[in-house]
Amino acid sequence: MAENTDRATRGSAGRGSYAVGDARRRKILDTAVDHFGQWGFHASSLARIAHDCGITQGGLLHHFRSKEDLLLSVLAQSEQHDVERLFGVEPESYAAYLETLVALIEENTRRPGIVRMFNVLVGESGNVGHPAHEYFKERYARVLRHTVDLLEKAVRSGELRADIDCQAVAQEHLAVMDGLQIQWALDPSSMDMPARVGAYLKRQYAEIAAPRE
Repeated sequence: MAENTDRATRGSAGRGSYAVGDARRRKILDTAVDHFGQWGFHASSLARIAHDCGITQGGLLHHFRSKEDLLLSVLAQSEQHDVERLFGVEPESYAAYLETLVALIEENTRRPGIVRMFNVLVGESGNVGHPAHEYFKERYARVLRHTVDLLEKAVRSGELRADIDCQAVAQEHLAVMDGLQIQWALDPSSMDMPARVGAYLKRQYAEIAAPRE
């Protein structure tokens, strides 16, 4: 009986230590979002991030091997929510996909730190030597490919006109959304971003929708 009790006690202690470790890891990631969003990757330091987490730099490196590792972990975590919303379920139509997209933008207005970080790092990562260069290059290619696939499917179903250039429509779509996002991040009071994006997408959709008989 005593042995079972000891084993249970050790198991509880182990789960507790894992919980503490997970909480510390989340704290580091959240703090890194703020730092990368304010100063970018190069001007941020592990020492300052660790200090704001209330731990040593060595403690931070116990969870993340380097600043590059921390950066990529932050990007992976911040994108997971968007990926689940946009890629998790096949939309019934292209119009339904656009509604999901606007809802996601609405949610992102409640995550301004993530939006600021994304804008700063996208700008920085244009440099081929930046540690997030390949990440953003692949991400844009993946999102563009997904949007083109949805457009082509909508053309085949008769939802959209057969003569549209799906690649061009998708590229314009991404460019306008990112441009509005940058303006909103600089001054959130300057616009209702979900409404502005939604209005643009409605105009674009009206231009490419197949005529009703």
